[in-house]
Amino acid sequence: MNTALSMAFSSVALDPFVWLLIFIGVAVGIVFGAIPGLTATMAILMFLPMTYTMIPIQGISMLVSLYIGGISGGLISAILLNIPGTPSSVATCFEGSPMARRGDAAKALGLGIVFSFLGTIIGVAVLVVISPLLAELAIKFGAYEYCALAVFSLSLVIALTGKDIVKGLISAVFGALIATVGLAPLDSSARFTFNNYNLTGGFKLVAFLIGLFAITEVIAYARESRNPSRFEIKTNFKFKGFGFSIKEFFDQIINMLRSAMIGIGIGILPGIGGGVSCMLAYTVAKNSSRKPELFGTGINDGIVASETANNATIGGAMIPLLALGIPGDAVTAILLGGFMVHDIAPGPLIFQKNGVVVYGIFIAMVIASFAMLILEFGGIRLFMRLLKIPKHYLLPVVVVLCAVGAIGDSNRVFDMWGMLLFGLVGCGMLSAGVPLTPMILGFILGPMFETNLRRVSQLFVQNNFSLFSRPIALIFLAVTIITVVMNIRASKKAHEAEMLKADIK
Repeated sequence: MNTALSMAFSSVALDPFVWLLIFIGVAVGIVFGAIPGLTATMAILMFLPMTYTMIPIQGISMLVSLYIGGISGGLISAILLNIPGTPSSVATCFEGSPMARRGDAAKALGLGIVFSFLGTIIGVAVLVVISPLLAELAIKFGAYEYCALAVFSLSLVIALTGKDIVKGLISAVFGALIATVGLAPLDSSARFTFNNYNLTGGFKLVAFLIGLFAITEVIAYARESRNPSRFEIKTNFKFKGFGFSIKEFFDQIINMLRSAMIGIGIGILPGIGGGVSCMLAYTVAKNSSRKPELFGTGINDGIVASETANNATIGGAMIPLLALGIPGDAVTAILLGGFMVHDIAPGPLIFQKNGVVVYGIFIAMVIASFAMLILEFGGIRLFMRLLKIPKHYLLPVVVVLCAVGAIGDSNRVFDMWGMLLFGLVGCGMLSAGVPLTPMILGFILGPMFETNLRRVSQLFVQNNFSLFSRPIALIFLAVTIITVVMNIRASKKAHEAEMLKADIK
């Protein structure tokens, strides 16, 4: 082990060319993450052929750097434009955009960048220290566990509904229904396709999110153009430290650690990803807050939870990839292809056969984390100047980039029309006072819940008591019941308090 570690250190940390590749990878990843629709997945796909002529440690270092930069870069457009650059930065919009609107964009960016860095470092630390143990736990997850996890995650919709639980549940169910369009899991029967071959593949997550955020934002601006809201964006500011105080940092320690654990846990589970982890961490932060009513107005807790979780997911997703050879999401699936191109076989024997490369990956991820911190803080004034660009110039460019991103995600023009459709749907829902957040959670978690529910139903027919032999699933279900009861009680108390205030007035 010591020999492999020392060789990896000399191959990565002491090689200027590897450092150059890492910084280039992080910089390109940030750009791809910041542009709506251009994700880390696309960045790695574009640069994968460039690594064919490199030695393994160089090529893999560049690919993981693209991964780290792409996930973190999404916070830039989420905060400055209220448009998630990647699905992993959806929850960052909820607090980052209100902070930018009141003139605290620098603080929001500082929080996002620092806690993105810390989330990545924590994820890498867990990857290095306890990857074998967590990999063994992940392999125990079957249909019952995934189904129970989906039920638990969907139960958190109650906390995201706001004051009107009925409208929130309608939004969540609507999102889950949209996700059913296409071929059904397991039996591949066509549903709601209306004999249109474009619908057989369903609606893509990137087009869905871009439509709900970007197009909705453009339409909302067009509505308000006659009476625009005035707020001053400070670009000639004195940026002290990281943009926030030491006290604010220490106030977020528990939130950061909790969100990092959520991100790592979600990352380990195949097929879920940063989009779920950031939403889940944001919801847990809201439930744990003493002032949950401030969420959505621009507070530190939401940005910290979202950015820590989605970046910690990177380390979590690498655990099953390296230890078991199982990719956790689309990005790690492409990384698996990159490993194979360089004759590296992820799995239980990777430490014995390719220990130098594995330790080199760990070191490269740490260097990439610092590169991300340096590059994003180095460009923070440039990011801030984006807010000075008149929106009637900026938003048409954003729409074009969004259309390119929607088409490029699956190489289908149909996804651009889907993006426009969801933009109109989002505007209609906001006009009716229906929240969009539960709809996103329903769309992301609906397929996982349906697939595993169908598998569970088949297992249950074979053995009616099989659930009681799955302790992990039972724990998730018990936590779900507790969460639902607590949220309903909290909502009821809030309603009674409002009624009491109304009576006093």
